Amino acid sequence: MRYQNVCIEAFSCLLPPHVVSSEAIEHKLEPVYSRLGVHVGRIELMSGIRERRFYDAGTRPGSVSARTAEQLLQKTGFDRSYIGALIHGSVCRDQMEPATAASVHHTLKLPASSLVIDVSNACLGLLNGALLIADQIEAGLIRAGIVVGTETGRALVEGTIDRLNSLAGADRSTLKAALKADFASLTIGSGSAAILLCDRKLSRTGHRLLGGAMLADTAAHELCAGGVDHAQSNDGRPQMSTDSEALLHAGVNLAQRTWPQLLNRLGWSPADVHKVFTHQVGKAHRKLLLDRLDLPESLDFPTVEYLGNTGSTALPTAAALGTEQGHVAPGENVALLGIGSGLSCVMLGMQW
Repeated sequence: MRYQNVCIEAFSCLLPPHVVSSEAIEHKLEPVYSRLGVHVGRIELMSGIRERRFYDAGTRPGSVSARTAEQLLQKTGFDRSYIGALIHGSVCRDQMEPATAASVHHTLKLPASSLVIDVSNACLGLLNGALLIADQIEAGLIRAGIVVGTETGRALVEGTIDRLNSLAGADRSTLKAALKADFASLTIGSGSAAILLCDRKLSRTGHRLLGGAMLADTAAHELCAGGVDHAQSNDGRPQMSTDSEALLHAGVNLAQRTWPQLLNRLGWSPADVHKVFTHQVGKAHRKLLLDRLDLPESLDFPTVEYLGNTGSTALPTAAALGTEQGHVAPGENVALLGIGSGLSCVMLGMQW
């Protein structure tokens, strides 16, 4: 896709208040670690994740999303009467129905004429939502829109710890297999992020969204699966099972096929890419992705070490923090590199 009239006006994020170290999680897994002879430090060693953040137990995603989107509107001074779409894009939602976007829209007091929907697609929900808004702006259907989402990973992590500990008495092979399948769940953090897109005639920043490319590899749809329906407990907490190594390689392979399409679509060479923001699930994943795309690590803005894997909010959170901290200079070309379970890949190009 190519855009002539769309700007990403700004990114915003809201970090959770509670910092939880990987070491603290591993101490709670003492029955499992003792049974397998595993030493504390495994999570950080294998993922590079030192800590992650959680919201208060029971926090509803919509309430945080409303605060994040309000922060974005306040920061930009953007006239909310122009908002023609409010999309909630995270995996985590308040309930099955109505759309979590409805409560966020109500809290923000946005126009009644706005499109109000949830879009969920694993770690790509916010980027997919941004594309839906961009398409409508380009077509002249709306002037601006916000995609926002909040991932509340606390219940998943705590439920995974309890489930693994309940298996501590199982035979070693069963326990080892369970820890392997649940390892990715222990890297999850929480976070909230929002993206404001608008017609370039309304933009004060001029951060143009130039276009992008998408590819899917749905043969890999079973490599990561989760939700309350997959939980083996009866307490309503979600569970997730992941073939981390297979998912890593399948995702990076898909990204490697998508990358030349993005460059071709935008008329860029690799040298034209000045900065990138990636979806970060772990240190090894990030390094392999950048190596395969032949991009120096200095172009990226790492956050996974202290935020963990925050799902659909990971990439826009990195973009929010990176742009606030001067990672991107005016005039630079920026690539947003998203990969989500399923598998799907979305890559977007911006001129800052």
